[in-house]
Amino acid sequence: MALRIVLAEDSVLMRAGLVGLLESFGHTVRAAVGDAEALLGAVGEYRPDLVLTDVRMPPGHTDDGLRAAVALRDAHPGLAVLVLSQHAATAYAAELLGPAGLGGVGYLLKDRIGEVSEFADAVVRVAAGETVIDPDVVRQLLARQRVAGPLDALTPREREVLALMAEGRANASIARELLVGDAAVAKHIGNIFAKLGLAGGEDGHRRVLAVLSYLRR
Repeated sequence: MALRIVLAEDSVLMRAGLVGLLESFGHTVRAAVGDAEALLGAVGEYRPDLVLTDVRMPPGHTDDGLRAAVALRDAHPGLAVLVLSQHAATAYAAELLGPAGLGGVGYLLKDRIGEVSEFADAVVRVAAGETVIDPDVVRQLLARQRVAGPLDALTPREREVLALMAEGRANASIARELLVGDAAVAKHIGNIFAKLGLAGGEDGHRRVLAVLSYLRR
């Protein structure tokens, strides 16, 4: 699937490398910019299929790229956004990964991408409407929920299952990870949705969005 992409990365070398990599996959980079303000303008001009952005960039050199991504998701429902960063900025990550709009969304950590094929797959999956999240980002989002609330009602095992669900894992994958049967996983998931007041479903993508919707509260 050939995509029209707008890229935001303040490192000149990294930006050039990503442009070459994306184009080698058959995609078209309509704009490659180095700051958050230019990203907002480029998306308005080119209406891409996917936005790929870093977190830290000008003008503030903090989380400007991530805040721009949140604003773009609100302004352009259906826009797919993939964040590629060196760290998990949880302050805005929960907003980005929440259910605003219908477009796919992802948050990957640069240092944890082991194969170019993983990155290429993530780009296509997010553009197709899926949610792709690095497990470390999930764990940090869950850690933010340590204050008293519905998560306190979960057992330690249900918390483990919830974290794996938020990574996009299917029941069989969760069962293998935790060395339990599929029936046990299904029971835990049913308990999680009941305790959190979330509607369950068979579709893995909807389950991830439901979990992330809760994490935004």
